[in-house]
Amino acid sequence: MAEAILQRISDGDRNAIQDCLDKYGGLVWSIARKMLRNSDDAEDAVQEIFVDIWKNAGRFDESKASETTFIAMIARRRLIDRIRHSNRRISADSLDDVLLEPFTRADKAIQVSVEAGQAAEAMRSLRPEQQQVLRLSIVQGMSHQEISDATGMPLGTVKTHARRGLLHVRQNMGLGGSNVSMEAAI
Repeated sequence: MAEAILQRISDGDRNAIQDCLDKYGGLVWSIARKMLRNSDDAEDAVQEIFVDIWKNAGRFDESKASETTFIAMIARRRLIDRIRHSNRRISADSLDDVLLEPFTRADKAIQVSVEAGQAAEAMRSLRPEQQQVLRLSIVQGMSHQEISDATGMPLGTVKTHARRGLLHVRQNMGLGGSNVSMEAAI
């Protein structure tokens, strides 16, 4: 098995730094972009994250976590610190999830966790009727007709609240109209 990039960095291999950037740059950028709303902040954070990764390369233990997970955790911790210092508000629930997340969690699960926290935050910014319709649809799996029957709202109003609510959540998450997975849930 090939030697891990982080081990090579720890051993002083200068080529490993470029290999690390090439292999994990997209992952770190993706995490930074999702957690920070501003591209300039994300770019600055990515530079800081890679400095942290290189400084902590010697702490990597492949028996505890994959290299990808180790790098993702450093990235997320640095971003959380950055958000705290910029006085942005993170919900206590999403912060607890991040801090308690085990090292063995798959990379996809990490990304889903970040996106779920962002979606929950975006949902909190909706009008109460939109929140209600989306919760009944997504969480309880109710159809538009079932929501209409349960709430007494006209069917067209339920559909309008669902559509506008989803568009608002997508916009807040920086997804635009290209992500259909959320819409498929309702």
